[in-house]
Amino acid sequence: MGDRMSGVGRGAVRLLAVAGGIALARRVTRSSQWQFAKLGGWSIAGPTAAGWATDFLNAAYFRRPPGLRDVDDLRLAFAILTTRWHRLARPLHAGDVAAFHHAFGVDRFLDTTTSGRGALDRSQLLEGAARLHGDWFPEAYADDERRAWGIVFATTGERAAYRPEDRLRHARVGPLSPPVAPATEQTWHTYPPVEVPDTDATLGALLRPETWPDYASEIGRFTPLRSGGLEGQTFEIEVTGHPTSRTPVFLRAYVTVTRLVSRDDGRALDEYVAELNDGLRRFGRDEPPAVPEGGEPVAAFDLTTHEGHFLGNARNRLLLFEHDGRSYLRAAGTWDPLRWDLAQLYERVGYAAQPAMWGGSVPEESMLHQIGERVAAQLGGPR
Repeated sequence: MGDRMSGVGRGAVRLLAVAGGIALARRVTRSSQWQFAKLGGWSIAGPTAAGWATDFLNAAYFRRPPGLRDVDDLRLAFAILTTRWHRLARPLHAGDVAAFHHAFGVDRFLDTTTSGRGALDRSQLLEGAARLHGDWFPEAYADDERRAWGIVFATTGERAAYRPEDRLRHARVGPLSPPVAPATEQTWHTYPPVEVPDTDATLGALLRPETWPDYASEIGRFTPLRSGGLEGQTFEIEVTGHPTSRTPVFLRAYVTVTRLVSRDDGRALDEYVAELNDGLRRFGRDEPPAVPEGGEPVAAFDLTTHEGHFLGNARNRLLLFEHDGRSYLRAAGTWDPLRWDLAQLYERVGYAAQPAMWGGSVPEESMLHQIGERVAAQLGGPR
């Protein structure tokens, strides 16, 4: 690793240093098992682009005062980067910063009338994107038919021609790594349910993986890497860590939907929920059932980790259910005992980030809240 470690890899080490102490970070850098350096950043950007791409995302969101942040501006910034990758048909590298500086530099560093120095507000992001990609971009970003897989397309025909396997070619997807320890040794945990506005609309959103980047939160983002629907889909997860409040570090991991059941499958869904609830009762520590008594499950699926995931051998589950006339999404996870370095990271960072991402009371941090807000907007309610 040594001198060849990327800027994002070094950032990940700094994140670990903050999370678990300098000694931990030094031990991790010497560990032959450590995966974070090679899974830093994104598959669409090479190591030489990590610094300026992170700086761009920082300007679009994290550098702005909390009261002036809008998580959709972060999604917009990601879309600008990902669209650039798509149109260049190669990973971004150091030289690509010149085009971004030309498109956004004046607004960011000289025009401070609408945003602070070094930051970009939404209008500046859209105007810069028009200079970078073309005048079509702002209107296309607002068009659900021309925005998919985290990319903004000039036409619906261009969208139809896209193959997400183009991104998969640049990803580092290892073998699946489901839990293998005895159930009594695994961690069994469920997160608070998040109410969503409509069962059928929410299920429809979940079953279209190309829309999942639209539900990205401040903490995490899922991008599909395969053609087709949800079952068997592999996602690249981009997770945001914060060594300081305005200095994000991005790590990535991979999960695949290894099982999907719905109420159309008859007893299979009921058996799935009964087995999960039984496991939470027997092996969890005072964990509530994933679907409460009297609840009606609608759909559920497994997200199984791939080798190198920061939770080690793990399986997360997402369930959609109805209870007392309302609709809810809920996540429930199981994972093997964590390796010492992962355990330290989880204790100091993941312990708070996981519930924020999968439940939580801060909508900007929760992907499930973002799904609910997006569905509400599509149904004509408040976003």
